[in-house]
Amino acid sequence: MRTYDFIIVGSGSAGSVVADRLTASGRHSVLVLEAGGSDMRFYVQMPLGYGKTFYDPAVNWNYRAEPDPGLAGNADHWPRGRVLGGSSSINAMVWIRGHAADYDSWAAEGNPGWSYADVLPVFKAMEDNEAGADQWRGVGGPMHITDCRTVTHPLTYRYLEAGQQAGLPLNPDFNGAAQDGVGVYQINTRNGRRLSAARAFLRPAMKRENLTVEMNALATRILFEGRRAVGVEYERNGRKHVARAGREVIVSAGSVNSPQLLQLSGVGPGNHLGGLGIEVVHANENVGRNLQDHVGINYTYKGRLPTLNQTLRPWWGKMLVGMRYLLTRGGPLSLSMNNAGGFFRTDPALERPNMQLYFQAFSTVIPKTGERPILTPDPWPGFSIGLSNCRPSSRGEIMIRTADPRDYPKITANAYSTDTDVAEMLAAVKFVRTIAAQPAMADVILEEILPGPKVQSDADLIADFRKRSGTVYHPVSTCRMGPDPAQSVVDSRLRVHGVEGLRVIDASIFPENISGNTNAPSIMTGWKGADLVLEDQR
Repeated sequence: MRTYDFIIVGSGSAGSVVADRLTASGRHSVLVLEAGGSDMRFYVQMPLGYGKTFYDPAVNWNYRAEPDPGLAGNADHWPRGRVLGGSSSINAMVWIRGHAADYDSWAAEGNPGWSYADVLPVFKAMEDNEAGADQWRGVGGPMHITDCRTVTHPLTYRYLEAGQQAGLPLNPDFNGAAQDGVGVYQINTRNGRRLSAARAFLRPAMKRENLTVEMNALATRILFEGRRAVGVEYERNGRKHVARAGREVIVSAGSVNSPQLLQLSGVGPGNHLGGLGIEVVHANENVGRNLQDHVGINYTYKGRLPTLNQTLRPWWGKMLVGMRYLLTRGGPLSLSMNNAGGFFRTDPALERPNMQLYFQAFSTVIPKTGERPILTPDPWPGFSIGLSNCRPSSRGEIMIRTADPRDYPKITANAYSTDTDVAEMLAAVKFVRTIAAQPAMADVILEEILPGPKVQSDADLIADFRKRSGTVYHPVSTCRMGPDPAQSVVDSRLRVHGVEGLRVIDASIFPENISGNTNAPSIMTGWKGADLVLEDQR
């Protein structure tokens, strides 16, 4: 048994940053426990390679949600990173901070220090934005942000023009002064390689003598003495190990695994844990509840002009883009599938956008077993306009099924379970068709493939998006932050209510979901959370 000042469970978007920040001074010893293995894999490092990691059990937990009535009974696939860097090693790399009002609402709910004015300096300090520094963007930080406006597919510019014809402004920076509009997405890559949280933060920190990282180490429970967390029990190479924390245990395992570990350790809904034979250390009904997630759908079109389908589908096309990537780190394999996108409001009276757009210059109507068919698109010119809701009102939960840490938890998403969410998505899919009908897009569309022109009535549109929608992989709030222990899991300093020496630092603490992709806010949470830990050690 070894003792460290801090034990961090999880090396994902937040955990990697926490490890870097806590070890920077050299004064504190830190152990990071990661259930997965190394991120030094070709398809992890190649940006478009995440089509291969989408189902790969070597780097992916491959969770499956419960059959969901809101999704026509479908059981949604939930990929989550099981690798150094966590989900930042297998995601689509779109760098979106969220709307300023998102954070202001967090602070207004009784979480001081989390307003946009508070978190903007953190974002700027983290970033090294290729577009340069300004009032909103930062340079010189460890996370390089690539400006893709000059390297995106030519069809993207037609999408941007169509969006403007539909009434949306052209937005050069969704992380700048305003979020509304259409534009090209920034992505977190550097020199044509994915820049995950592990590459940007953890691997540089691993050169320090005061950081120990154990991979393939499954945390099985947090150890308590009374109500104080004092260590972590974990399994590695078939053997049980125990590590003690002299100062704090920090859970950064993500919105699925963080509530799972708390529940396994006796922190969670008392009746549920007691029914599974788990000794209750602290009963809190909110652990695993308040699950929020963005749900999305694609509208897919057959085009009159070549798309990436003609480049990525044939063997010779794969060979050419592969050679280009290996020689120059450029081309389609160095980018995200989401060339561009945007944000809009289904009701002009809303204070901020409630829908996010995605443009993909390829199509994947024809499925391929065992991988997300990014690298094997359809045999005809195709492209997709996708969207997802930003702040759905539906709530789900994540609960352990048994006391065995190897058993996957039960994920109940409850997508589209409120009338508001259904009405918003109905308005949103109609607006996608409005964009597609604009001259800039209509000129290159041969036909709508999905859902197809026969789907017109409100009832048919709703039935279609229930059947074809799915998670866009942004679960949050299962250990939500708030001042009232009766309604939250952690306080504004991310300390778990009701116990000592224990924090949660990852996306599970978000009081409400972010308007946009959650990876950048998760990394920010790791940075800010580490600062809170260090402040409390003084």
